[in-house]
Amino acid sequence: MLAALLWGLIATSSLIVGGVLGTSLDLGKRTLGAIMAFGAGILISAVSYELVYDSMRLAHRTLMPTLGFFCGAFVFFIADLLIGKMGERNRKSIDAIPSGSELAIPMTLAIILDGVPESMIIGIEMLEGGGVSWALLAAVFVSNVPEAITGTKGLQAGGRSRSWILLFWSAIALLCALCTVAGYAFFGNASNELLAFVQAFAGGAILMMLANTMIPEAFEHGGRLAGVFTVLGFWTSLGILLVESSV
Repeated sequence: MLAALLWGLIATSSLIVGGVLGTSLDLGKRTLGAIMAFGAGILISAVSYELVYDSMRLAHRTLMPTLGFFCGAFVFFIADLLIGKMGERNRKSIDAIPSGSELAIPMTLAIILDGVPESMIIGIEMLEGGGVSWALLAAVFVSNVPEAITGTKGLQAGGRSRSWILLFWSAIALLCALCTVAGYAFFGNASNELLAFVQAFAGGAILMMLANTMIPEAFEHGGRLAGVFTVLGFWTSLGILLVESSV
């Protein structure tokens, strides 16, 4: 349980890193686009091999992986739509500038929507092999950085102080880390079919998020380099998986 919390905190600590970078450096849009593309590439690989493929391996003779995948995509789509109507339609946009403190709640909900499936699945992955998946850990860590940086810029525009912003990201990181613990604790005795559903659910939700937010933003601001960094991110994640499987 303690190990799950520790790994969850390591994965989500990138939110704090993004907050520090956002309040300390003036990173250009092209740089943020490249970071976002790299994170998207890592996540695509993690979704493909760590989540969807693994769920099919667990329950390959059932419809649970398929059902979970499309349920995850649908739930994320609807939740994202509802949060967008609250004012966080472009929460991952590098140009997004919240107009004030009234957007704190929808921003928090939006970040939780993105972070909960990723964090919970880290705990579930620990149940299977007894350790954390480095590829999935890297995917969650890297993908959080540009979101925290752009969110920080918006919070600064809304008049929030540096200490408030860092406390905000710390609270979100802790909440998502607790989701890692929840994934580890609640699914310890789950059947392979249920685990397959949950993993595929997370995969569908993350893929929907990538297609609707990260990839378009990465290309808009990173240009054709976005494709290069997406490929590099995918291959980096695949390389980590290959190293893990050979150890």
